[in-house]
Amino acid sequence: MAKQDKETYDSYEKDVYDNPPAGPMGVHRGARSAASRAMPYVIVIIVALLAGLLFWSIYSGEINNLKMPWSSQESSTTSSAEKSKSGKSKSKSQSDSASGNKTDASNADSPTDSQQNDQNADQNAGQNAEQTDNATAQQAVNTGTEVRVVNATNITGYAQSKADVLTQAGYTSVSVSNPTGNVPSQTVVWYQNETDKATAENVAQTLGISNVQQSDGLVTPIVVVLLD
Repeated sequence: MAKQDKETYDSYEKDVYDNPPAGPMGVHRGARSAASRAMPYVIVIIVALLAGLLFWSIYSGEINNLKMPWSSQESSTTSSAEKSKSGKSKSKSQSDSASGNKTDASNADSPTDSQQNDQNADQNAGQNAEQTDNATAQQAVNTGTEVRVVNATNITGYAQSKADVLTQAGYTSVSVSNPTGNVPSQTVVWYQNETDKATAENVAQTLGISNVQQSDGLVTPIVVVLLD
C-alpha cells in the first residue's frame, strides 16, 4: 500500500530556534509607546523654555534676584556678620553715650560760658574803673601848675587883680604879662596838655570864665587871656 507522506512543521524535531525569546531581537524592534515617542519633543520644549527664561533674566537683570540653594548659607553668614557689626555699633554708641554723660557731668561742674563772660566783664569793668581813677587822678586840679594871666584890656592892673584871686584860691605859681602876637576875640583860658584840663577848668571857674580851650605852643601850661 502506498502512503503519501506530507512534511509539515511538526514533522521536524524541535530545536532552540523553535523557542525564540519574547520581544524584538537584532534590528527588528517592536512598536514604541506614545510616551517614548513624545519624550524627545518634551525635552526640546523644556530646554527651549529654560534658555528663553535665562536670556530674559539676564536681559532684565532679574538674575541678580535669583536665590541659589547655596546662597542661603551665604546670606545667613552675611546676616550674622551684620548682626555682629550692629552689636558692635550699639556697644560703641552706648560707650559714646556714657562718655557724653561724663562730659555733660564735667560740663555741669565747670562754669558756663555766660558765667565766664560775666567774670570777664567784671574784670574789664574793674580795669576800666581803675583806668578811670588813674585818669581822674591825672586830671585832678593841681594848684602848683604854672598859670600866666595876660591883660589884653586897657585897664591897668586888671591882670594882677585876677592873679591875686587865683593866689587866694591856693595857686602858688601865677604870673602876669601883656599880650604878644595874636589876641583872641574873647576872654579864654587855654591849656596845653590833657592832664591840665581839670586845672584849667578850675581856674576858669575861679575867675568866672566860661570859655576853656586846648591850645598848642603855650609858654606855660595854662594861659588866661583877659579881654573884658
